[in-house]
Amino acid sequence: MALMSSPSGDASAQVKTNAERLGYPRDTKLLIIHGDDLAVAHSVNAATFAALDRNAISSASVMVPCPWFTEVAAYGREHPNADLGIHLTLTSEWKTYRWGPVAGRDQVPSLLDPDGYLWAESGQVGSHAKPEEVEREVRAQIQRALSAGIKFTHIDSHMVSLLQTPALVAVYRKVAREYHVPFLAARSTNAPHLMLSLVGDQDIVLDSVVTADEEVRPGEWKEYYVGILRGLKPGLTELIVHLGFNDAELKAITCGHLGWDAAWRQRDYDVVTNPEFKLLLDESHTRLVTWRELGKLLPNY
Repeated sequence: MALMSSPSGDASAQVKTNAERLGYPRDTKLLIIHGDDLAVAHSVNAATFAALDRNAISSASVMVPCPWFTEVAAYGREHPNADLGIHLTLTSEWKTYRWGPVAGRDQVPSLLDPDGYLWAESGQVGSHAKPEEVEREVRAQIQRALSAGIKFTHIDSHMVSLLQTPALVAVYRKVAREYHVPFLAARSTNAPHLMLSLVGDQDIVLDSVVTADEEVRPGEWKEYYVGILRGLKPGLTELIVHLGFNDAELKAITCGHLGWDAAWRQRDYDVVTNPEFKLLLDESHTRLVTWRELGKLLPNY
């Protein structure tokens, strides 16, 4: 089960917390509920759009290389206030449902597996991808999103591929700063020391990121999320959920994967859209925030 970390207790009282910078009391519990993997499937899009429209989640991010990207772009144009980021994608992990880069394959050969698709695992990205080609692909994804009318509020990294090496983290940070948007950086990540060594005072650093993993059993789904909300500490946390409907399309796409499959995504959707979840969120005195709000703390946003 993914663990949450609480804000460091040794920070100087003179340093404003993210809550204070947003105008809240210092000890406010701030939460982003974030839907991952937009554009990977129509089912994922439909579930995520429904959750955004119901304010069940406060943010989502789009995988630009994926086949259902144009549907997300249309939603973004029709819902300009939706908090949509770019889920920078350097991997193609499903067994029978694959995609390649946005940049020409001849422009980013180190990002390709022997079959011409993006690597299946983030570790392979770290081992094979050349930073200059990663930057070329990242920029191509951002430009395609902008050209499609998506006014993105932040960037993050699919399967944490951009956290694999210091050089890739540097690309991640460089591009975010150039476009004047926050990038997902947190004290609790798969590589916190690597990440935090490369962020600066002007960057937005979350106190915690939490998401269900394969240790959470299907029958424990509701209890897992209840535990997250009841255990929230003062500070800024992102709860990452993976939404979708357990339909034929998503079953076919996720076939052969035990984690993050169609049933998993249906469970996530059922939990976050349940009125009991909203009630518990209110009872925990947690303030939902968006990446757009956080971005306004940056210079030149």
